[in-house]
Formats: sequence, C-alpha cells, structure tokens
Amino acid sequence: MALSLKQLRYFTALAEAGHFGRAADKVHVSQPALSTQIKELEVFLGVDLVERMPREIRLTRAGQDVLDRSRRILAEVGDLEQAVRWRNGLAGRLQIGMIPTIAPYLLPPALALLRARDLTLDIRIREAQTDALIHALRRGQLDAAVLALPVAEPGLAATDILEDHFVLAGSRAALSGWGARAEALRPTAIDPDRLLLLDEGHCLADQALEICKLPSRRQVDLGASSLSTLCGLVAGGFGLTLLPELALRTELAAAPDLMVLRFRKPQPSRRIALVYRTGSSATEWAADLAGLMADAGAELISHARKVCQGPAGGIGKKAKSG
Repeated sequence: MALSLKQLRYFTALAEAGHFGRAADKVHVSQPALSTQIKELEVFLGVDLVERMPREIRLTRAGQDVLDRSRRILAEVGDLEQAVRWRNGLAGRLQIGMIPTIAPYLLPPALALLRARDLTLDIRIREAQTDALIHALRRGQLDAAVLALPVAEPGLAATDILEDHFVLAGSRAALSGWGARAEALRPTAIDPDRLLLLDEGHCLADQALEICKLPSRRQVDLGASSLSTLCGLVAGGFGLTLLPELALRTELAAAPDLMVLRFRKPQPSRRIALVYRTGSSATEWAADLAGLMADAGAELISHARKVCQGPAGGIGKKAKSG
C-alpha cells in the first residue's frame, strides 16, 4: 500500500472538521469510506493520528505534524496544477477570495470583465474575512485574494490594484453642521462615541480605529456585520462611519437618506491589492488579473469622486445616487 493524495486530503478535512461525519460531507464521500482511508494512512505511517472520542476527534502529536506536512504537500500540488492550467495566462479554473468590504462592489464589474474575456473560465469566489482568506491561500485552496494592505505574511506577494479613499457618512442632520467647519473635517475630529464600526474581525474596523487615532472600541458600540447594515444605521441617525469610495454607488442607491462628505487632504485611504503565494506560477497571470480588477474598480472610483467632490474647504455635498 502506498500513501496517496486522497488520504492526505481526507485527513486534512477530518482535522479541520473535528468529526468523521462532517469531514465525510466536506469531501463528498461516505463516512465509512473516509474512516477506511484514515485507518490505512495510520497503518502506512505506523502511528495513531487521531484520538477517537464519542462526539469528536482530537489530533495526536504525530497527527499535528502530519497535518502540517499534508497542508504543505497539498499546497505544492495545487501550485503544480495551477502552473499547468495557466501556462497560457488566465484560463481554466480560477479560485478568488475577496473580503466583505470589497466583494459586493468590485466583484460584479470584475466578473463581467472576466466573462467578456473568456466565457470558458471557471470562476469560483469565496467571500470571507482577511484571516480566513490568508489561511486558504497558504493551504492552496485559493489562487489569489483581493485584500486591503498591509498583508504581512511570509510566502505571500501582492500586486496593487487601486487606492480607495474613505469618506465620512451619516444622516443629513448628523453632517449638516460640518458645512461651516470645512477645514476641521479630519478623521480625528469625529466624536468617538458617535463612530460606528463593523463587527470585530473586519479589517475595515481596525483601519477606522487607526485612522481616527482611537486605541480601541468604545464601551457602547453598535457594530454591524456588513457595510450595508452600517450604512442603514447611520442613514437613520445612529451615528457616523467611514465608508470606502468603492461602496458609494451601491450604498447611496440603497440608502437615499445617506449623506457623505469628503475629508480634507491628506484624505484617509486604503490600498487594495491582489495577494497570492510567492511559490505559485503567479508571475504569469497576477499582473493580468490585477489589471483587470483595477479596470473594474476604476469606474466605481470615478463615480465616487464625481458624487462626493471635495472643494477647497475639503467638504463634500450631498451625494446623489445613479
């Protein structure tokens, strides 16, 4: 009997699921079939990889070592498959991740451009927070991810896509007083008690805290799980938030009572980039894909800068959707 990639995939699924039944569902096989492959792997290696308990499994020390090595092997195999698929550029299957504060806005125009380029391209999208996408990248489950920089992870590289400025968003009543104080419209001038953030785990929430020079969240924090929810709250008068330009077209159309103002220079912003493994064949296609994403985002940014212009004083005017 020889060790197989199937056994490594099944074992990795079991380690991540923590349960034979859930792991079997994840890899689309029966539980007995998965159990058999795990047992054969243990026999081949001569060690117990898991402790079998009534409702869960727990990795042994040997099992943890095998899991780490299995993930590296499967990632290398993924890179090999990727190199073959993309030997002539973007082709075949493309697995892309995007964070939730980018995906709803950049994904539709990006998909349209990808489909216009090649209708046969098999595109698979995963929307998740930064940590989960980086984890999937490192394990070879994604070819690339669209993230906000910085991404300080060994083994990953990034190609810039665009710069996304932040604007101040709130209700007309909440922002009307800034009209006479244009020169004071800086992120640090926002009352911390009125600043609403996304739930913990979203990098945009951490960026907002850094931009506004706040050490941590306030004791009372109406956090939201999505930018759309956050915009609905602030449009209804429940505080203020920082909104990226990429989101303006969609969120202004969805919340007509939302008002946005541009900060005085230097305006706060985030860098959006395409992130991929340095050990992959990305040099052949990363720049191409990043350029396509940049084209998709350029029209959204252009629209945002038309509807929320920053005159000399640095304050915007009520934005109109469309």
